[in-house]
Amino acid sequence: MQMCLGATYSWSVYVRPLKELTGLLQGPVQLPFSVFYFAFPFTMIFSGFFLKRFGPALCGVSGGILFGSGWILAGWGNNHFAFTITGIGLMGGVGAGLAYIVPIATCIRWFPERKGLVTGIAVAGFGGGAALVSQAAGFMISSAGKTPFEAFTLFGVIFLVLVSIAGSVMKNPSGAKSGNESALSGSGVISEKRFRILYLAMFTGLVAGFAVNANLKQLYSGNNIEEGVAAVSVFAVANALGRVAWGMIFDRAKASIVIQANLIGQALILFCSFYILRSDTGLLVFAFLTGFGYGGVLVLYASTSARLWGSLNVGQIYSLLFSANIPAAISPILAGYGYDYLGSFTFPLILSAILLVSAAFIVGKQRNLLDSESV
Repeated sequence: MQMCLGATYSWSVYVRPLKELTGLLQGPVQLPFSVFYFAFPFTMIFSGFFLKRFGPALCGVSGGILFGSGWILAGWGNNHFAFTITGIGLMGGVGAGLAYIVPIATCIRWFPERKGLVTGIAVAGFGGGAALVSQAAGFMISSAGKTPFEAFTLFGVIFLVLVSIAGSVMKNPSGAKSGNESALSGSGVISEKRFRILYLAMFTGLVAGFAVNANLKQLYSGNNIEEGVAAVSVFAVANALGRVAWGMIFDRAKASIVIQANLIGQALILFCSFYILRSDTGLLVFAFLTGFGYGGVLVLYASTSARLWGSLNVGQIYSLLFSANIPAAISPILAGYGYDYLGSFTFPLILSAILLVSAAFIVGKQRNLLDSESV
């Protein structure tokens, strides 16, 4: 289920052929990716409520139908690129928003004592699935002579079937104990300082990850197309590994320490990007390191939500936190325009690194707020 929902992570594979087919520049071609990462988290704001109201199976199946149908619609982009923006960006984003929270919230209820690890495993497919999709898309475009729009249609059919089937078997454990956990007010949670700190930290991690992921094939100016496709796959695999690894670390440490380590680690890699991105090998190393660090972003904040507000409230809390994707979704477009006008991604990456360091400093100053646990 998550392997399909994470297919948009492979977007960098399509950027160059789409630019050649449509005549669009780097920035505009990123619109489907950025619209997806607006519609996806915006839907997530409400999906926590839908999950409690209608249950995991209905949310999972509905999300799968919308997500797959969106990719099918995107195949019409050869007539007008607006179909691709609407299909992958809007419909795909809404579908993913409905389905994404289902395995996270459900699995945490099944394994409340291993919040970090089970969250990492539950969402590892979201990052790792892009490795398979990027390889398949790269083969279809470069070797089989297919256009990105033909690839979108085929993937859409596969996604519609697989996500719907996977979602249909999701269910909560019977007799789950709630302890002292109770329903929370969304406005009350947002007003809490610890929520706002987590939101800021997650936002900076997403900004860095999006800027790299969506433009990965263009970060190094070499002419080896296959190396660019490989870099997308390496990022995706490292992303999946990072989710599991950071989840395991989370279960053994205080939330503030792990979050701070993740932010600083990402910043150091971006500060060194000018020195790393000088060869095909450097591109692969950079893809692995950034992917591994970014993988932690999609695990640590969900796990921290469960630790601070309780396992039964993680769907509601993390749905609100996930809305940090909305402002962060602008970063690929800004980075793309930076490349169009400056001829380099160095400035956008350094700026992202500065944001990460600032967030790490704030997390360190407010450590006590993030290290408490729900009773």
